[in-house]
Amino acid sequence: MTYPSQHTTTLDERDGTQVGIVAPAHRLSAGLRLGQVRLQVADLGRSLDYYQNVLGFRVVSRTPTSASLAALGDDTPVIQLEERRGAAPVPHQGRLGLYHFAILVPDRGSLGRFIGHLMEIGARAGASDHLVSEALYLRDPDGLGIEVYADRPRSSWRTANRQIRMDTTPLDLNSLVEAGGEAPWLGMPFGTAVGHVHLHVGDLDQASDFYHTGLGLDKIVWSYPGALFLSSGGYHHHLGVNTWAGAGAPRAGDDDARLLDWRIELPHVDDVNATIASLQAAGYPAVATQDGWRVTDPWGTSLVLATRRS
Repeated sequence: MTYPSQHTTTLDERDGTQVGIVAPAHRLSAGLRLGQVRLQVADLGRSLDYYQNVLGFRVVSRTPTSASLAALGDDTPVIQLEERRGAAPVPHQGRLGLYHFAILVPDRGSLGRFIGHLMEIGARAGASDHLVSEALYLRDPDGLGIEVYADRPRSSWRTANRQIRMDTTPLDLNSLVEAGGEAPWLGMPFGTAVGHVHLHVGDLDQASDFYHTGLGLDKIVWSYPGALFLSSGGYHHHLGVNTWAGAGAPRAGDDDARLLDWRIELPHVDDVNATIASLQAAGYPAVATQDGWRVTDPWGTSLVLATRRS
């Protein structure tokens, strides 16, 4: 897939290098941040055991069928679990919708202590070095994909052909454990947040129409096989989309364990209104909710747009 050279680009503030392909009309604010992800699970008690004891989150509110989870020292929810008793687990080959949601920890030492914790409890995880970040990959009891990662400093990120260089190479686990020092793992540290969301989609061009042209995310990496990475403010990605589930992959249904929605929070109400207008102009209707606007992509994945709370 190629893009014409006349596309506007954004400047890398470090050295003036042109990076990415700017959204063609409306462009999301560089001040955006991602809010909580809301997940549908089959057994709330089983999921809470995993998200607390393996991932290290704590419960900040709970009902008989739902729970909100946050990091240490911060009551801002990062994950909301909603029980649908008996929901079908994610099949091995995946389905359209969530590929993984990614938990960003504040620093490399935090990731190292998390690795030590996983080793201590005997939990298995995949591991990759993406050049811009170092990451672990896990699956919850319903098969929902989770990444836990730490960013490398932006000053170390490199570019090639207007794209931030990303790759998938072996992770130096020993170096990370050393970075964790002697401090014990106490749980997900203060400052932990959702860093990005990665989705299975049916078509990259259609995904670009929704997330780039309509929503207003810049394209950052477009040469990765079968995938497209988008962001605001020059980040390596707030969103990844891919076609790796294969042709004919089913959508997540109402009775499946799945991502119910993810959340983008913008600095001002004018930012939200402009984004909604852009989506509607691109043919994607949005519905007002109690705490923002809900819009659904072509494969049934819902996104909530709201004004930042603080």
